[in-house]
Amino acid sequence: MFEDDDDQLGKSHEEIEKMPLYKKGWHIMELADKIAELVTDEEYSDLGESELGMLKSQTEFLCADAMLICPKIAGAEGGDLYGIRMENAAIIRKAAREVMTGCTGLKMWGFKQTEYLELLRNEVEEFRVLFAE
Repeated sequence: MFEDDDDQLGKSHEEIEKMPLYKKGWHIMELADKIAELVTDEEYSDLGESELGMLKSQTEFLCADAMLICPKIAGAEGGDLYGIRMENAAIIRKAAREVMTGCTGLKMWGFKQTEYLELLRNEVEEFRVLFAE
């Protein structure tokens, strides 16, 4: 019943890493991480402690949402089971939407380098097109 049969498995890890959708998800994660690194105490010394805390929390949420994308793509492609693919597709779609919402939250909490947020939004939009295909 639970035999290891490599012929029935989905794509290998190497194949998944070469997928354009996976690469775009990885790029979104890296960009979110770089945005989070920009929020330092020195750069945002003009904000109060509470506002800075909220800004940092927002970057953590942004990174967490961005980090969900690649593992869920790998899970969907690796198992090649319809139910898992559909479940992961819903999680991926929600995570990408939350990244977009996170950009708005960062702007609301006073993130100064808004050009990076636009860059991230553009990446998510490109991801959305790849995801739809």
